[in-house]
Amino acid sequence: MRRFNSQTLILVGAILFVLYLAGVPLVMLLYGSIRSAPIGEPGATYTIQNYVKAYFDKEFYFLLLNSIYYGIGTCTLTFLIGTFLAWVSERTNTPFKKLFVVMSLIPFIIPGILSTIAWILLLSPKIGLINIVVKGALGLETAPFNIYSMWGMIWAEAIHLYPLVFLLMSAAFRNMDTSLEEAALTAGSSTFATFWRITLPLMRPAMFSVLLINFIRGIEAFEVPALIGVPAKISLFTTKIFLAIHQFPSDFGLAGAYAVTLLVISTTGVLIYGRITRSEERYATVTGKGYRPRVIDLGGWKYVTLGMSFLIFFLAVILPVFVLLWSSFIPYYGVPSWELMEKMTWANYQYILNYPLALTAFKNSFYLSVGSATLVMLLTSIIAWITVKTKLPGRALLDNMTFIPIAMPGIVLGVSLIWVYLTLPIPIYGTIWVLLLAYITKFMPYGIRAASASMIQINKELEEASLTTGGTWFQTFRKIILPLLMPGFTAGWIYISIIALRELSTSILLYSYNSTVLSIMAFDLWEGGQYTYVCALGVLMVLLLIAMAFTARKLGARIGIAN
Repeated sequence: MRRFNSQTLILVGAILFVLYLAGVPLVMLLYGSIRSAPIGEPGATYTIQNYVKAYFDKEFYFLLLNSIYYGIGTCTLTFLIGTFLAWVSERTNTPFKKLFVVMSLIPFIIPGILSTIAWILLLSPKIGLINIVVKGALGLETAPFNIYSMWGMIWAEAIHLYPLVFLLMSAAFRNMDTSLEEAALTAGSSTFATFWRITLPLMRPAMFSVLLINFIRGIEAFEVPALIGVPAKISLFTTKIFLAIHQFPSDFGLAGAYAVTLLVISTTGVLIYGRITRSEERYATVTGKGYRPRVIDLGGWKYVTLGMSFLIFFLAVILPVFVLLWSSFIPYYGVPSWELMEKMTWANYQYILNYPLALTAFKNSFYLSVGSATLVMLLTSIIAWITVKTKLPGRALLDNMTFIPIAMPGIVLGVSLIWVYLTLPIPIYGTIWVLLLAYITKFMPYGIRAASASMIQINKELEEASLTTGGTWFQTFRKIILPLLMPGFTAGWIYISIIALRELSTSILLYSYNSTVLSIMAFDLWEGGQYTYVCALGVLMVLLLIAMAFTARKLGARIGIAN
């Protein structure tokens, strides 16, 4: 009875906390979108005027079409790049294919704002390095490429997002049983017919899932629409919400109406994604433990796939990293030349390190990254124990509630939390604590998936043996479950700490002077035209991310060995 009561207490406490994190912002967003007066102003009434103002504006429909077009374009191009690299590395005999795994994950380390800035410096019609080189080589009068266009935005976003597609599709190619393909080839089917009639149907759930999740990531993106779309006068929901709040006076009601619309679109995508993944068992095949995927001998074509892979590597990694490094060491932005090489200096790094807000931004970003990753993994480890190891009624509700924030774009979560903490008597708005709560809320879905996958592998007998010998639940969880959970805990911690340190879309609506983070500092420097300083800051951010990931991996391995 004591154990049952303690489990019930933990379940109730977890549900209430997750409900506060995920449910209250959603309710307050809906409340703010139907309020007739700004936050804090008395005498407000309930109205649909904010939705009327949004939906009956002719610009709204261009906004909707732009957002959908951008989401579809991004997920399509991302899918093509990531799937090609996954297929090459998992299913072909292309030389150096192991190198592609590392190559495909490097863009994940580079924060979205830095990747976007790198592509502006490469493809801007006026200062773009690629445009200047191509114009000089071909004798053109106008720039051949223009980053300030819809396709420029799609390209910049796709290069940043394709590592996720690579990871998901690599797993799908690796786990797919190729015996059906081999049977078709033995029966006389051509390679193309086998691919079209066997491989594609088996891969359909994974393909649709990847496309949908990247569509959601595309329509909720902020960095590319803000840095490229706004100057190009291409409005998306995310930038429209940001501008509605940052105009004078701020229109929180209109921002709420736009945010609800974006939330409906992303929620629809998540529901479709869930429906597709639930039907994946229809495409399952049976394999033994000795199963290994068939490697396709491409013959002479393997050098073509090698060349295409290195071309992607050059465009996605070498060029952006080079332009960031180059720009961080020169006094003013320009095309690489002997004259500028002679002027290379550490002055940009000295400026960043001596910048008034630099120390504050570094400390805030580090604390938020480490704190949110640690708290999310601890919270989701407890939730995973409830949903996987117990039979308490309500555990399925808890699992679904934890996954709700995946449908809330960062900018929408920011608007929601503005309403929450400017309405409720909790004085944390404008402090680092509201950013910490926002990060915990946003990253819960990623933590629960990592924790649940590892929790399933832990035998329940170990926990029962501890409880039988008189151990409390807390002792059992701390000394047995958590150490065994450490590989998944560490993997989830590294992922969350990386995306937390580079987070911008939520932070930009919630920060204040004293709670500035590195991504906000980079955004402000870019808006001020201080390009070389931004690049220096970006290099330092990437080095910090690498150091944190390396340290966490080493600590996680030591803890696992010690236990």
